[in-house]
Amino acid sequence: MHDDHIPTTDVIHGWIEEIFSWGIRRPGYEADLRAEDHAIEQFQAFGLERVRREPVELRYWEPLSSSLTIHAAATRFEVPCFPLPHSAPTEPVELELAQLDPDAPGSARGKAAFVVTPLMALPPTLAVDASGAADAMDIALELRSGGIVLDPRKTFDGATQTLPFSPAIMEVMEPSITAGASAFIGMLEGYPGDSYRYYVPYDGISRPIPGVWIRGSDGARIQALLAEGPVSIRLEVRSKSETITSHNIIGELPGADEEVVVIGSHHDGPWASAVEDASGISLVLAQARYWSKVPAAERPHGLLFLLNAGHMAGGAGCQAFIRDHADLLEHIVLEIHLEHAANEFRECNGKLEPTGEPEPRWFFTSQNPELKRSVVSALQAEGIDRALVIAPDAFGEQPTTDGGAFHPAGVPLVNYLTAPFYLFDAMDTLDKIHRESLVPITRATIRMIEATEGISAARMVKGIRS
Repeated sequence: MHDDHIPTTDVIHGWIEEIFSWGIRRPGYEADLRAEDHAIEQFQAFGLERVRREPVELRYWEPLSSSLTIHAAATRFEVPCFPLPHSAPTEPVELELAQLDPDAPGSARGKAAFVVTPLMALPPTLAVDASGAADAMDIALELRSGGIVLDPRKTFDGATQTLPFSPAIMEVMEPSITAGASAFIGMLEGYPGDSYRYYVPYDGISRPIPGVWIRGSDGARIQALLAEGPVSIRLEVRSKSETITSHNIIGELPGADEEVVVIGSHHDGPWASAVEDASGISLVLAQARYWSKVPAAERPHGLLFLLNAGHMAGGAGCQAFIRDHADLLEHIVLEIHLEHAANEFRECNGKLEPTGEPEPRWFFTSQNPELKRSVVSALQAEGIDRALVIAPDAFGEQPTTDGGAFHPAGVPLVNYLTAPFYLFDAMDTLDKIHRESLVPITRATIRMIEATEGISAARMVKGIRS
């Protein structure tokens, strides 16, 4: 490793600050287009080859305005709200409000379904030991045990991690739609920070009814009114949705052979989003700058740097790359995705405060013993703790990352991710970045790439399948 080639914390954090300063970076927004241009400029400045844009068709969505008024008996008040992405717009509509009852869903037909939506609060080591899942919460994930916990300071003992998802994950509206409801009112119960600016679902799928998120505190007030008698609402949502062309941004460096290590992240985000994913963009830039200074003969393989479009539109960019580069897949020795250098925060006396720790760090790693050893070795060498090396299918068919689709495509991978509760919220600001992680993650990634020297894609895949 060439220590003098590694960007400093200030340099990497400076990239994050610049990207964050551009504003909301949803797919196709002006700030997202600027992120594309920025990546092209940086890749070219580093001397990468074949720097290019590759088109990705996806759905653009922009909320224009929303309002929610609650009316019960002599009480009438406005409630701040945020539309669920890609839910239907509506002219002002007045509806009776009914709390959705899973045992009697028909009671919400033609009404506005009031849905209490808690985030999952689970043991941090759940991805390695799923035995506590049933006790923690009935969740809609098929958990698969197995993995390695790197927590020498025992910070996970007795701890609970609040994830940025409810048990329904993306399908929060589906029970209301199936019940025949005319609108969805989602109360974010126990959401740290009592926010309502929650960008979920982000699968880019249009829903046929309007829906809005509201604060837990406002939802509790509405629940009390529902217990006393009839409640009605007046809802208006204006939004814009269309199909657009975004772009994956790609740059390459030659190496010691013709096979490839892919190093990726995504360039869009739900808000200005420091962690999700200005940090990932910047970690990829750090790798590009480092390896551009290393002689080609010392690069173990060719390197392809990939910043995907449309993570917040159902992972459209990663899927497009895999589809458009099917002939490359069997030559990828390793796909490394870098996302979310995040500070852990807790709510204390109504305020969010940092704990002084990084958010638990997940390293989804293909089940090649040689690869797993190299990942653990790299993390230990750089002092990266509060980490879990987990199977790609720990939470389902693929990692919950922007690069997750590489796994069912048969590509060996290491995907780094954290999942703080604020990940899809406007509260993801610069104070949420774990500065102390930026250089160690960069160094550990370099070690993982160096460890692939002399290993072919065929050998890596054989180690997974054996």
